[in-house]
Amino acid sequence: MSVAGLVLAAGVGKRFGGPKAPYLFNGERLVDRAVRLLAESGCSHVYVVLGAWIDDVPHATTITNSDWETGMGSSLKAGLEYLSTHSDADSVVVTLVDLPGMTAPAIARIVASNAGIAQASFAGERGHPVKFAREHWDGVAQSAHGDVGARDYLKSRTNEIEIIECGDVATGEDLDFRPE
Repeated sequence: MSVAGLVLAAGVGKRFGGPKAPYLFNGERLVDRAVRLLAESGCSHVYVVLGAWIDDVPHATTITNSDWETGMGSSLKAGLEYLSTHSDADSVVVTLVDLPGMTAPAIARIVASNAGIAQASFAGERGHPVKFAREHWDGVAQSAHGDVGARDYLKSRTNEIEIIECGDVATGEDLDFRPE
């Protein structure tokens, strides 16, 4: 089975003070870090959705979301629509660009799941990444809107989701504000 990686990185980062994708965290751009972790975890190819900030992202295919200002939902939709026609992956692991506590071992647990939907959990709190088998891509894309990515779709499929605890090897914390 082929698993693609998808990084949502199109936002403007209002609370952060600018786009998060190019932000240097421990000497590495957040976007490059996310791509590296997905590749190290076993994803066959990595795609990145950009919008407010656009630049080259080595080792990834970039997708431009022209509707990035409408929220994360449009980025998820743009990414899944692109993969539907440009990738032969059987599933996709979706993650956010601003997860400094994420690790390749945590993502690898999600990649290894045979479930149609697998979601990371950190001390019982569900978070990213989330893996969707191809048969879910259309439904996820249709439910995404505004700043709501896959949340509504996941709520409608609660009994189908394999929850995978990753809190022993990563955190699900995101960077809402620029570290001082």
